[in-house]
Amino acid sequence: MANLDKYELVIGLEIHAQLKTESKAFCGDEVKYGEAPNTLVSPISLGHPGTLPVHNKAAVEKSIMLGLACNSDIREYNSYSRKNYFYADLPKGYQITQFDTPICNGGTVEIELENGASKEIHLTRIHMEEDTGKSMHDLDIDNTLVDYNRAGTALVEMVTEPDLRSGEEAYAFLSEVRKLVRYLDICDGNMEEGSLRCDANVSVRLKGATEFGTKVEVKNMNSMTNVKKAIEHEFIRQVEMIEAGEEIFSETRSFDALKGTTFAMRSKEMVNDYRYFPEPDLPPLIVDEAWKMEIKSSMPALPKVLFQKFTSEFKLSDYDAKILTEHKEIADFYLELCEHTNNYKAAANWTMGAVKNWLNSNAEHIANFPLSVATISEVISSIDQGTINYSAAEQTLFPALLENPKATVEQLIAQLNLAQEGDDDVLQSLIAEVISENPAKVAEYKSGKTGLLGMFMGQIMKRSKGKADPKKTSALLQKALEE
Repeated sequence: MANLDKYELVIGLEIHAQLKTESKAFCGDEVKYGEAPNTLVSPISLGHPGTLPVHNKAAVEKSIMLGLACNSDIREYNSYSRKNYFYADLPKGYQITQFDTPICNGGTVEIELENGASKEIHLTRIHMEEDTGKSMHDLDIDNTLVDYNRAGTALVEMVTEPDLRSGEEAYAFLSEVRKLVRYLDICDGNMEEGSLRCDANVSVRLKGATEFGTKVEVKNMNSMTNVKKAIEHEFIRQVEMIEAGEEIFSETRSFDALKGTTFAMRSKEMVNDYRYFPEPDLPPLIVDEAWKMEIKSSMPALPKVLFQKFTSEFKLSDYDAKILTEHKEIADFYLELCEHTNNYKAAANWTMGAVKNWLNSNAEHIANFPLSVATISEVISSIDQGTINYSAAEQTLFPALLENPKATVEQLIAQLNLAQEGDDDVLQSLIAEVISENPAKVAEYKSGKTGLLGMFMGQIMKRSKGKADPKKTSALLQKALEE
């Protein structure tokens, strides 16, 4: 094994995100995943002679949203170029893209490292373009099949500066970008379906060196874990080559997920290989300040803003706020629940606990959760008012509500006989029974073993079938034991 500690890994990522638009980037073809091959095409997306592209306003606005979320500079004057190359899945023989006028310049994405520290990853650009079709090599022994349904789908490409230094950082960056596009609702972020794709530019250099090493591009990674694995493999491969005195060539490599290795596909193309020239069929796109502000005002609250709200206004711990903001639909559910209750901590506990457990157990989206936030708030209120204790609410009432969503909390508490016992005489009687049956334990408690209080409480709760008011019982029990 080569001496890896001598070397530094340098990574830049190129992330392609398919935009959630109803139609393609430059024509009215429908965009939908999983349809029969070559059913979502037209003369425009297939590049027939004489056809003309048009701007997709929704695609432009979603691209601007991403740039605003990353604090990028939004370009006012935008033009398109033709990127010329030939693959079977590129029907026109060129791709409409932005070359020298990306809609977003600069910007940053903040990631959280494993040690809890944060790091800003700088962006070079975010630009708009169209997707290619999809070649399939495993359905026919002798031929490659091509599905053009994806051809022309609106994309944004996010290009980072070479700021990343490990596979873990690349994983964290991808996670943050996926969370961001999902919050903005501009891309579903599903790498396994190809709607979010990542290429990694990887090089190594001696620690302390200022010049970059030879860059190798790694493609075809369909999960964040595979991106991390590919980068880690490439680091070892390149260091071993350097240590052996071998030359690293600038090339494009593919990742074999089964073997965990990369293999050469082709020598790396240079910019002039693509023969960029201005797209003559699309007029310039002007993004004025009024349009930009209109888009900005329509954007949802992003994870960092919600994290700050949850920790400062709702007084949640950093841990709780992080869990709640991990997925937009969970954050939205929690926010709606907090409109019905002021017990923000209890609302967080129910959202992160019982609600998420049901979603995970049933493999369901929260849109299909059978109970309303009003019902959950009634459960919280019943606990806060002492009508029912948390244990009975979680173990009995909540499952009963899931089975009968139309029933009210009050009805089920009565029907299941779950109301807490708070009558002092009843509680005193239960306490007296437990104390009289455990004289030795009472003596131990009085000698200083106060931890036995839990044993006494357990017996009382058992005798009351879980209905004794824990707070009142605990207070009366301690008073009785100290007499």
